[in-house]
Amino acid sequence: MKTMKHFITCMTILFIWVTGATASELTMAFLDGIKYYKAEEYAKAASAFSDVADAGIKNGKLFYNLGNAYLKNGRLGHAVLWYERALRLIPDDPDLKFNHEYVLSLIKDEPDDGNLPIFRVLFFWKHLMSATAIQWTGIMLNLFALLMLTIQVVRKKKKVKTPAYLFLILAVIFISTVFYNFYETAYIKEAVILPEQVSVRSGLTDNSTELFVLHTGTKVKIEKENAAFFRIFFSDGKIGWIKKSDAGIIY
Repeated sequence: MKTMKHFITCMTILFIWVTGATASELTMAFLDGIKYYKAEEYAKAASAFSDVADAGIKNGKLFYNLGNAYLKNGRLGHAVLWYERALRLIPDDPDLKFNHEYVLSLIKDEPDDGNLPIFRVLFFWKHLMSATAIQWTGIMLNLFALLMLTIQVVRKKKKVKTPAYLFLILAVIFISTVFYNFYETAYIKEAVILPEQVSVRSGLTDNSTELFVLHTGTKVKIEKENAAFFRIFFSDGKIGWIKKSDAGIIY
């Protein structure tokens, strides 16, 4: 598992941007986190780094190392949550992707969704490429298509027509994927199960029928919520209610 590489440099630059009394407090919390992490006091390190994150600092490296601290402390659900949050900010970081894949291998629950393999086959690029890579691929394909169509108009060469439209179709597909990724991030809420085990129930009380059980680190979609509960979707046929305190929202 990869841990503190380049973290101190990145976070030092971050704290240069923060001013006033709050900066002093956050800097102390950050330095305490580093001290505790190096001393292998991972619970204290996670607490110190959490103080920084709770103050509104959104930094991929901070989130990544929060995940590391929780993983070292044996809190798999919290580790997955912070890695997922870090991926929203630094999706192409190789150390983060390595650690994220590692924690996913430790999760007990796997969704039983018959539609998932077909979706992955038809839209394989969405799962093999980062959102940034998909965005730039769409832009470049669109530019190539426009360039080839321009050449066709200027030189009146019909042989350019077929590849130009091929590039245009591919550009539309990738740009559509970009918009879907934006929609998914902005409007589809996901969360991670935090306790070792959670009973998913048919209603909003502890006496409601237990439908199934989920374990720490499992990622779910949030369909509805009220003051104290989420209705979550795990896979086809596995929908129910859990307490809000049992899940951390990925933002």
